[in-house]
Amino acid sequence: MLPGYQRAYLVTGMLILMVSCSIENSSSPATAYSPVPVPDLTPEQLLGQEIFSDDTLSEPAGQSCASCHDEGVGFASPPAIMTGGVSEGVVPGRFGLRNAPTAAYALFSPLPFFDPEPGTLVGGQFLDHRAADLEEQARGPFLNPDEMANPDRATVVNKLRNRPYADRFRALYGADVFADVDRAYVAMSRAIAAYERSPEFSPFSSKFDAYIRGRANLSPAELRGLAVFRDPLKGNCEACHLSTGDAPLFTDFTNDNIGVPRNLTIPAYAGNPTLVDRGLGAVLNDAQYDGRFKVQTLRNVALTAPYMHNGVFTTLEDVVRFYNTACAPGNPDGWDAPEVPDTRNCNELGNLKLSDQEIADLVAFLHTLTDGYLPR
Repeated sequence: MLPGYQRAYLVTGMLILMVSCSIENSSSPATAYSPVPVPDLTPEQLLGQEIFSDDTLSEPAGQSCASCHDEGVGFASPPAIMTGGVSEGVVPGRFGLRNAPTAAYALFSPLPFFDPEPGTLVGGQFLDHRAADLEEQARGPFLNPDEMANPDRATVVNKLRNRPYADRFRALYGADVFADVDRAYVAMSRAIAAYERSPEFSPFSSKFDAYIRGRANLSPAELRGLAVFRDPLKGNCEACHLSTGDAPLFTDFTNDNIGVPRNLTIPAYAGNPTLVDRGLGAVLNDAQYDGRFKVQTLRNVALTAPYMHNGVFTTLEDVVRFYNTACAPGNPDGWDAPEVPDTRNCNELGNLKLSDQEIADLVAFLHTLTDGYLPR
């Protein structure tokens, strides 16, 4: 049986599909994102929504959580604000090394734990698992000099106390909440996390959701792509991006080093040829995990370009072709060398031997994972 919280979101998704999928067994193609109705937000979620979108909380003002997690592109970063695959911080010219991951469906990532079977960390937040939960994750960007760039918690809290929603903040967390900086800062993260746990972030309203509930048909190409996705002798995507069950999340929350090349268009790499993003290896201070990054959900993946932890690939076709030939003898597609070669996984991917038709079909299937599906 599904956990209680996932059953609740499954019911929400079913209600949405009952509204949006009035034509049963539609075989219309997956569409671009369309906002869908969701249940009313709680007072804490409404407060979190305002904080999430408040661009006065950076230093200087001008960047919010929503700046890099835009609902219109699957709660990822809009390409228009990116340079070289990563987003610019609020301070002009400041860039990190990583492509902001989608915040959609992040609530389902479990608290981090070590699983002896794959021999690695599972769950947590951020691409390197470094935050335990949504609350801890939400506290990070406000103080990151490459993101919202506040010098300390007190600066953020002083801004919060002067915002139009400050009285509602006090009503939820105590009349004296702003007297204690740490208490107020943690309360802010609770509000943001509450909003990120709302159905707005996890509507389960894609064409694939309609398909598995018997309310839409996949096209022949999409069905062939699903077969490639699940076939262990073909794409074998299912090994990490789980697609079965009533509400599949298309991730197992583990990590891997798939041999992604360095993205030399990221400004931070300029003039620094020795710079290496170690990923999980840096968090654990253990070289055997160097180059490993968290397996991301594929939900809304057609909206969340560019791809990989460093934004090195701009299209889904590029990604699938990389998985197909990156480890093939002779490097037939001429891929650049991996940033971290020593721990690269060439046992499960990189030489899939997919045909051009199978690649096209797999990409077609991935487009069915976009939320807000409305049959034509």
